[in-house]
Amino acid sequence: MKKVFAVMAIVGMFAFVACGPKAEEKAEEATEQIQDAAATATDAVTETATDAVAAIDSTAGAAVDSVAAAVK
Repeated sequence: MKKVFAVMAIVGMFAFVACGPKAEEKAEEATEQIQDAAATATDAVTETATDAVAAIDSTAGAAVDSVAAAVK
């Protein structure tokens, strides 16, 4: 009976290892995660740059207005 359980345990270990995800699936998943992270980073950089440009435009506009008022 002990031999039967030992054989079943060994077969079970091989079946458990064999049913895991394949290397190709792991690589594809990793590639997708990298692409998602890159897209998120690109969106964040674009948003930050847009906000910075808007802040510079408003500050520059105020400076030009104040200089124009001082010149008049």
